[in-house]
Amino acid sequence: MAFQPIIDVSTNQIFAHEALVRGQNGEGAASVMASVDSANRYAFDQQCRVKAIELASDLFNPGSDVGLSINFMPNAVYEPRACIRQTLAAASRADFPARKIIFEFTEDEELDTAHLFKILRAYREIGFRTAIDDFGAGHAGLALLAAFQPDIVKLDMGLIRGIDGDTARRKIVKHMVAMLDDLGVIAICEGVETAEEFRALQDVGVTLMQGYFFARPAFEALAKPGTAHDAA
Repeated sequence: MAFQPIIDVSTNQIFAHEALVRGQNGEGAASVMASVDSANRYAFDQQCRVKAIELASDLFNPGSDVGLSINFMPNAVYEPRACIRQTLAAASRADFPARKIIFEFTEDEELDTAHLFKILRAYREIGFRTAIDDFGAGHAGLALLAAFQPDIVKLDMGLIRGIDGDTARRKIVKHMVAMLDDLGVIAICEGVETAEEFRALQDVGVTLMQGYFFARPAFEALAKPGTAHDAA
């Protein structure tokens, strides 16, 4: 795993670290995911959860409320409460509270919506937070959000790239952030790479951001953000 921080730019504090899958020698996610198929998807998904929690318990400050964001595969979960047992066991062994764990999924493939809602409701009942990743780039979009409001929505980097020079993107993000706030959902803008994008997002009211502008993912370590942000 590598970890990339999500920054609250209003306080310059870390909101959470996202756990990103890597190969044994730091190979990128794409090369790892290329070997995941229907036969090993469940085992892979389970191992990623356990590994992320074990590493986070070693790396995080025990007294901090910083969250751990873990990507999960809805199609790897056949029954939510049965499939969460290894996660709960790992969290118990590591003394890592469920309230610190955020489970995020990407709507990048067609999903059984009823099954997805069953997973998300079960996770919420257990005490985990839930998030939609890459929102605005997937299949369900606003229909999914209307049916189920997660704790967090991460706006896709496609909306963020070049936002400083694109009036339409600025208006879309501004109104999406306002809509999410009205729904009681936390908005995170990911893929922030430049000082200009950072300032444009600040101007439209975004407070939680993630991207290379703040820190690149650190392999089996916590990245130290601040240099780029301070320079802005």
